Amino acid sequence: MIVLDKCSPLTVQRLAVRVRGQVQGVGFRPFVHGLAGRLGLVGWVRNDAAGVELEVQGTDAALETFLAGLEHERPPLARLESVTQAPREPCDDEEGFRIVASSQGAVSTGITPDAAVCRQCLDELFDPADRRYRYPFINCTHCGPRYTLTARLPYDRPHTSMAAFALCPRCAAEYRDPAHRRFHAQPNACAECGPRLAFHAADGRRETRCDPLAATAEALREGMIVAVKGIGGFHLCCDARNPRAVARLRERKRRDEKPLAVMAVNVRSLAPLATVSPGEAELLEAWQRPIVLLNKRADCDRRLPGIAPGLGRLGAMLPYTPLHYLLLHELVGRPAGTAWLDARQDALLVCTSANLAGDPLVHDNAAALQRLAGIADAFLMHDRDILVRCDDSVVRCAAGTGEVDGHDAAAFIRRARGYTPSAIGLSRAGPSVLATGGELKSALCLTRDSQAFLSQHIGDLDHAETCRTLEESADHLCRVLAVRPEALACDLHPDFFSTHLAARLAETWDVPLFTVQHHHAHLAAVQAEYGLEGPLLGLALDGVGLGTDGTAWGGELLRLEGAAFSRLGHLHPLPLPGGDRAAREPWRMGAAALQALGQGERIAGYFADRPQVEGLAMLLARGVRCPTTTSLGRLFDAAAGLLRIKPVARYEGQAAMLLEGLAEAHGEVADQPDGWTLRDGVLDFRPLLGTLLDEPSAARGAARFHATLAAGLAEWVWHQARSDGLQDVLLGGGCCVNQVLTTALERRLRNAGLRVWQAQQAPPNDGGLSLGQAWVALQALQDGSPCGVNDDSE
Repeated sequence: MIVLDKCSPLTVQRLAVRVRGQVQGVGFRPFVHGLAGRLGLVGWVRNDAAGVELEVQGTDAALETFLAGLEHERPPLARLESVTQAPREPCDDEEGFRIVASSQGAVSTGITPDAAVCRQCLDELFDPADRRYRYPFINCTHCGPRYTLTARLPYDRPHTSMAAFALCPRCAAEYRDPAHRRFHAQPNACAECGPRLAFHAADGRRETRCDPLAATAEALREGMIVAVKGIGGFHLCCDARNPRAVARLRERKRRDEKPLAVMAVNVRSLAPLATVSPGEAELLEAWQRPIVLLNKRADCDRRLPGIAPGLGRLGAMLPYTPLHYLLLHELVGRPAGTAWLDARQDALLVCTSANLAGDPLVHDNAAALQRLAGIADAFLMHDRDILVRCDDSVVRCAAGTGEVDGHDAAAFIRRARGYTPSAIGLSRAGPSVLATGGELKSALCLTRDSQAFLSQHIGDLDHAETCRTLEESADHLCRVLAVRPEALACDLHPDFFSTHLAARLAETWDVPLFTVQHHHAHLAAVQAEYGLEGPLLGLALDGVGLGTDGTAWGGELLRLEGAAFSRLGHLHPLPLPGGDRAAREPWRMGAAALQALGQGERIAGYFADRPQVEGLAMLLARGVRCPTTTSLGRLFDAAAGLLRIKPVARYEGQAAMLLEGLAEAHGEVADQPDGWTLRDGVLDFRPLLGTLLDEPSAARGAARFHATLAAGLAEWVWHQARSDGLQDVLLGGGCCVNQVLTTALERRLRNAGLRVWQAQQAPPNDGGLSLGQAWVALQALQDGSPCGVNDDSE
């Protein structure tokens, strides 16, 4: 809290106050107006490109209470990064406290993420006496879309997609009234002046003689798939309790076995399907409204066939737009009042991203009618443009890895709507860096001063449309934050589209380009999040990334210092029979394990049901077309292959996810004491793989595999930490999404006296890669240190 120097409680002073942080579009100015009025202060407040600035005048005591109120009474969506003050000469003739027009200037504020509809708006939405009764776009300063409809800052209506809708007299009066909840709520509107819904048939024809919500509900009841436009893009929706509808959705979307997320009215409605801890309930009900991964109940798959087959967790979310609530209201029979919002309801919708597998999220009406033709049976659309596509965030409860405001925090699997583009604070300010990430789970990072802005999840860059989306997102992020990057950073791999984009932009802007090794970036992202200075130990547990020696890395023990790293050790290499194909067919990695165990002659019999098995055994025996990898992800695939869990994966990481689910269902077991060897920095789990051969219980094998991995990895790190005299260990990489592994590993490392740091504000997988790339480049720019591998590295 800022404390004033006081001569007397009645001394009159005037202060210029600057507030930085998430303070635009959250009702901060009317809050300041009300706080100043309550304390009898005079002055003014306005938005500007840096946040909020104000001048306030009154007695010392009142000013001290005012400054304390800024911190402790702020609106629910506001997040303060700094509050600074400077004295001004008092004005003798000023009366009252005013909200004045926004000023311009160099942008240094942020954009507020989209927020779920608040309870006050819901009360009005279902009140027949309210003029916004059943209006699907109700919002106020405490809720509604922000980021996805903003073209540039300052956050004012002319800079949003709401500029197309002129306010009616009653909405304009609310907008101008500082005492009203909708004062300067930029998306403010009503049925008279705002956006409108429309229902379209499969052929794109608009149905004008029906209630769009009632028609959508009826289509869902009949087992149809409906494309529903939200605030960051379209969802493909169907009745989650209708297995035929779910199967059709999978077939049309080409989603095979990848899990689908469901939307329920409230937490109570999820209770029969999954366990919900208090921390998970908080995440589900938070204004960010992410998809939360919940532990399934035993009969969940029977109740919801085809939703998340074979996995231990169910992805679930609650409604976050008025439109969602109205649609669910229709499905439960339009009960009166709002009591139904808190009662258990059976209505359950699949809500999955509206796209073909691999394509970016569809976010505009014309594209929806064209690209979703043949997938959706109907369309529920509206005429408010989405300027920035933004998918749903996916999180799990991170109990034990840290707290935010005294509560268990979200650990990200995918960081997008509700969290993007909230800034991640950095421990040092520096030149602006744009980092372009990797190839999978792509996301950008743009730094400005001591802040890092992660873009929304963009997707895998193996489709031309997703590559274009990455380019568009880079342009939008730079434009909306008014930043011209002074450096670019990218992955070391020369063939990634993200690498090509970074090189092209660096040449266009004539700025340096930093290439950052994949696993160095994973660990640097964790370092950036916590502001840790080196030297540090880092354990990269990942699928695959190009190493500095040209081979495929993925199980690495690194030492981070400045912008450089040393490779201290790695997992024992395994062959990749058929190259990248081995990552998609775990049985191939099982065959590679047999060859590595000296039992290559068993391959043909062990995998007799697989085509080309004899040819593959010959390749392994000759070492032809079998590059090697140190990847932990491929070790998971080898275990899944040997346990016959998933011969061919239908999506990335499926085998590892199934292994985790089996291990969790089985429960804890002791590790295999002779399951690994450690020599000259190389950790070899071949003995563990040998114990999985012909294991009759896949669940027991999966549990033993996880326990032994954690034990071996912990011993490896502990020996190195003791040798180097280090105590801080970073954990990063896609395998850190595996909660069974990371929980056991972290517990062992902490019991050994080490401090363990894991990603929390960014995903540990490739979705957080760009944050690490940007952090490495910042250090290189500021310290003049070399970026990359140290000379003493392997």
